[in-house]
Amino acid sequence: MPIKTFRGMIPLDTENTIPLSTNNGATGYRIIKFQIMSNTPGEGNHELIGKIRSTPDPNINAKVDFNDTAVLAACYHTDLGNLGTAATSDSIIIDSEVFNQDIYVQIADATSATVPCNYYIELEQMDLNMDETTVATLKNIRNTQ
Repeated sequence: MPIKTFRGMIPLDTENTIPLSTNNGATGYRIIKFQIMSNTPGEGNHELIGKIRSTPDPNINAKVDFNDTAVLAACYHTDLGNLGTAATSDSIIIDSEVFNQDIYVQIADATSATVPCNYYIELEQMDLNMDETTVATLKNIRNTQ
């Protein structure tokens, strides 16, 4: 299956829309990679929390709750350059989730830093049959309620 990639840089505490929806919803996606990194690696102290969601969230924060069914992936990236500590990252991807609508990437910093952050996402693209299209669309509708 083809792989689609998305990358960008966003200010902290904001959200970017990744446009994926189609007219018929017959194209599905699954997240296979999610990475984040400060745009000033090695400088300052950063504890970045990135999330990919199936619905937008006006309350962007550094908390991750996997009970929230809209969360598709999360990434935690620390870069304590001021302390001479090497950067580390850990991503959790809910890989069984197939979606056919837009997704939303958001990044916050637990240390209240304000430096913009980069993200990189890889999605596996797949064709969905009519039943799979219906299920993916209904899941998205349910998450927006």
